[in-house]
Amino acid sequence: MQVGFIGVGRMGTAMARNLMKGGHKVLAWDVSQASRDRIKNDGAAIAGSAREAFSGDAVISMLPNDAAMRATFIAGDVLPSGGNPPIHINMATASAVCAGDLAKAHAAKGVPYLSATVYGRPEMAAERNLNILAAGDPALIQKVQPLFDAMGKKTWQLGADPRNSNIAKIAGNLVVACILESMGEAAALARAYKMDPNTVLDVVVGSIFDVPIYRIYSKMIANGSFEPPGFDLNLGLKDAKLALDAGEAANVPLPFASVLRDNYIDAIAHGDGGKDWSAIARVAARRAGLV
Repeated sequence: MQVGFIGVGRMGTAMARNLMKGGHKVLAWDVSQASRDRIKNDGAAIAGSAREAFSGDAVISMLPNDAAMRATFIAGDVLPSGGNPPIHINMATASAVCAGDLAKAHAAKGVPYLSATVYGRPEMAAERNLNILAAGDPALIQKVQPLFDAMGKKTWQLGADPRNSNIAKIAGNLVVACILESMGEAAALARAYKMDPNTVLDVVVGSIFDVPIYRIYSKMIANGSFEPPGFDLNLGLKDAKLALDAGEAANVPLPFASVLRDNYIDAIAHGDGGKDWSAIARVAARRAGLV
């Protein structure tokens, strides 16, 4: 398939590379010249603009936040009008409100639209080990399933409303954030009692939670390996706010999300915003006098 790809940062680059490995042709765009050069060296063609990427069979976008998505697909003159536009697959995490606005903007222009957020870090994307949360018209999902197969290990269909993908991603990120906070507190407790946090977390993970996400993050937290980030603390703060906004809109209290938001702010205030979001563990360690 001929695929446009808008947003080739850490995640987008890994995903676009896998599309090309799967035999698909990629026409990429990013505001960053360095990102465009990198994906060009990998074999992608480079579009002259985000609008130009809307050609071929489908367009995938992986932009960092609501503001970028709104500027590109709602305020910007990017979506084509009339003709036979490609299916737009937005794989980025948007707020519940922005997700709904994006769906409306595409419907108004007659552009087929799917939301397909992902669970996984950049290294998992590189290994084609993503879980893809697809929501929208099932017929559209079926058409682009070869693209999902090239990028991920499993596609989960979450109904016809594109917002469902974003709500599921926000909920999933909240769970992961709670995991990181709990492991950070456990590591601080181990250190306070002169125990190696690797030993303690190895026991916990090996006997109770022996799954990839615990294995990956327990080592990062125990060893203080927070750079380079796969997903940084600034983005963690963004996602905590997305959860709180979605909860408030539906009258759902999310007390853990409130604690996480404050801890992210604490971490960022101490200069850790550019570190991996597992560096939230440094907040617990600092409060215990261990940093």
